[in-house]
Amino acid sequence: MNLPEKLEILIITLSDRAYKGEYEDLSGPRVSELVQEYFEPLHISCLVTEVLIPDEAEELKSILTLSGSNFNIIFTTGGTGIGPRDITVDVVKPLLTKEIPGIMEFIRVKYGTDKPNTLLSRGVAGLIGNSLIYTLPGSVRAVNEYMEEILKTLNHTIYMQYGIDAHDKH
Repeated sequence: MNLPEKLEILIITLSDRAYKGEYEDLSGPRVSELVQEYFEPLHISCLVTEVLIPDEAEELKSILTLSGSNFNIIFTTGGTGIGPRDITVDVVKPLLTKEIPGIMEFIRVKYGTDKPNTLLSRGVAGLIGNSLIYTLPGSVRAVNEYMEEILKTLNHTIYMQYGIDAHDKH
């Protein structure tokens, strides 16, 4: 299997308040910025699509099941906590065909040492079919922290996702 010529990336921000226009979503655009900055020097072309939705389980599930398979990588922001409207993990986890627990466990431990509230994030990572998915908290600070760690492994993860033995390439 070969890598796609262009990676299709979907970023879904879940936020009732941003969806209602009470404030501007900054976390989704930040993920987009970091992803594009990451792939540019690797000469990997990517097309990023950003979607802003309310914290609604059926809407998220619909996007992931109907159009999610059209994307190579999916990032969500928001809804990873324990609040009554934090539904992202509850929707995503049952859809995972393979979970990648280590990256999120590492992030929680690394940042939770200094910021115990980080330990309340239930974020997950894995594959839904052929789509790689990461669920991130909604704050820009958390997005920066999570993406710093995710990007360290992303290139290798993509090779593994497509069954390419890249152990000698790194």
